[in-house]
Amino acid sequence: MSVRNLVQFVGAAVAVMLMSVGLNFVVDPLQLFRSANFYKPMYSNDSRMQNAGLIRSQTFDTVFMGTSLAIHFRQSDIDRVVGGRSLKLSMTGSSSHEQSFVLAAALARHPKRVIWEVDDWIFRNAPDVDADIYLPADLYRRNPRGIAEYLFNGVMARESAWMLARSTPLLAPVATRVSTGIVFKFPIPDVDDINVLAPTFDLGSFYNATRAMAAFASITSPARRVYLADGYNFDAMMKNFERDAIGLIQANPEVQFDIYLPPYSILQFVAMRDASPATLKIVYDFTAFVAQRLTQLPNVRLHDFRAIKEVTHDLSNYGDVIHHSPVVDAKVLQWLASGEYRVDPSKPLASLDALKAQVEAYRVPRFSPSPLVGEGGSPR
Repeated sequence: MSVRNLVQFVGAAVAVMLMSVGLNFVVDPLQLFRSANFYKPMYSNDSRMQNAGLIRSQTFDTVFMGTSLAIHFRQSDIDRVVGGRSLKLSMTGSSSHEQSFVLAAALARHPKRVIWEVDDWIFRNAPDVDADIYLPADLYRRNPRGIAEYLFNGVMARESAWMLARSTPLLAPVATRVSTGIVFKFPIPDVDDINVLAPTFDLGSFYNATRAMAAFASITSPARRVYLADGYNFDAMMKNFERDAIGLIQANPEVQFDIYLPPYSILQFVAMRDASPATLKIVYDFTAFVAQRLTQLPNVRLHDFRAIKEVTHDLSNYGDVIHHSPVVDAKVLQWLASGEYRVDPSKPLASLDALKAQVEAYRVPRFSPSPLVGEGGSPR
């Protein structure tokens, strides 16, 4: 290749790169710099990425955080039942370290309240956010490295061009037809639809006692029961709780934290009782400490939904031993709004004692597994 051709090639490459940077800056598909005002924004189900943009672009006074147990809520339902203007930032399989980092970014926008789904499992040891390959930490920081990676991203340039096409009357019909999560990273036109179940989703076939019992049989089998203890190290959990939860709460005394312990099915605890009793003891000891610690903080209201027998013993509410249906989601919002299951600071262990009694007394129903039922849960 001649020097002239090499120069032309490099020049063309630089021109394309600069066009990509310019397109990403002007369109800003994540809305990191500004809210969309001349095109129709689109959103992604990749919460770890999308949350960085939502924090910057949305108006909110309430932040909703959690794992996959809190992923299917609609913001409009939270607003209607609990009140306020919410922003859902739940992340499937997230650790307390990830959640605390994302919450800190959201709290910089000065919301009044945080609703936080918390369970013992999130406080397992996890990588630092800068070593977490799934969480683009620098996008939240909006530091030079994060902005450069965003603007020079060719995939983002493709998304930017597609969003412009969707907003162009002549191209919109074609662009809309190809708007799928397989082809594009941002296929969702409404923030309220991020990570919610489709109206056509067959709830009855996914949430039922057969699936819950199949999951129980799987996790208590001799080959798999060792995984019940995975991540349950008492000292590590205590350290992570103090750093990620207590540290964040105490650093934001003006914010009201409504923290709730989600309504796992009774089978989750019974599985530990029967197949990993040492793990169950860690759960009991850890959550006893958590309850006593949180109820002493003036800006925390703790809600415990684990011993609501009419829900947690009704296995038709579950797709495995922990993931509950949208029917229970609606109940969770009602319980938060009413404060019916708020933990009394003068009796912080009462709900835990009720759970212990239920777990001790529970007898697993007989079950014949169906070959059509899978082994159960996705990550929290």
